[in-house]
Amino acid sequence: MLLSNAPCSWGIFYPDNPRVSASQYLDEVAAAGYRGTELGPYGFLPTDPAALQDALAARDLELVGTVHVHTFSDPHSGPQLLADAEKIGKLLHALGARSLTLMDEGNVYPSHAVGRLTDTQWRAMTGALRDTRALLLERFNITLAFHPHVATAVEFEEQIDRLLQDTEIHLCFDTGHHAFWNQDPLAHMEKVWDRIDCMHLKNVDASVRARMLAGDLTVREAFEAGAMCPLPDGAVDIAAVARMLKERRFPGPVVVEQDYFEVMCEGPAQLAKRNAEFLKLLI
Repeated sequence: MLLSNAPCSWGIFYPDNPRVSASQYLDEVAAAGYRGTELGPYGFLPTDPAALQDALAARDLELVGTVHVHTFSDPHSGPQLLADAEKIGKLLHALGARSLTLMDEGNVYPSHAVGRLTDTQWRAMTGALRDTRALLLERFNITLAFHPHVATAVEFEEQIDRLLQDTEIHLCFDTGHHAFWNQDPLAHMEKVWDRIDCMHLKNVDASVRARMLAGDLTVREAFEAGAMCPLPDGAVDIAAVARMLKERRFPGPVVVEQDYFEVMCEGPAQLAKRNAEFLKLLI
């Protein structure tokens, strides 16, 4: 397995005014012991294929894919998604990456929303996913995956199962986001194994999660309190997850995503290194 990381572990969610430069990110992710990286938000890393290839090669890094955030709650946004997929897919294809992951934009929903999409919005989302999957396969031979994520339209197991039933797309399975609501990542990985295209490894602080589930913290407050903790420190049995991936010869990207908030005592580069050292003992 090619151990990888992503710009979001450095707090880079948008291409404008990033916390660190692209060069610093690439230097630090390579120095932390990773051999692969996601693209991050389009425009953060170089978008010229030759320039990006040179930047990666200089650090012995490989591009493994990317996560693109789209506002699926807007039923009229399908054409924009196709345009974005064309642009991003072209760059991924040029660098040899074979996976593009989509996730829903969660910041548009009220914090108390339940069942976030109407049936009409859900049908629009699944239709847009089918169209995007077809475009990526036909134009670039790239697989489309979907990332279930806390505080979005697809975060609970019943929503994941419905999405897989209604479409043919694959999953980017995130252990931390799955466990955030006290769901069992290993059990659900077993259930949907044939649809998992890529893995995001993340862990959850059990005490912060308990406070959130008890209603003492909102979802946002839980994240800011460090709910997504370093891999060795949380409630998810990352060793068991790694064992499953290793024993089954998982062929897809395995990416560490370490949500970073100021409450954390370590910086992103230090967290990345600690997570890498922990995983190298397992895989």
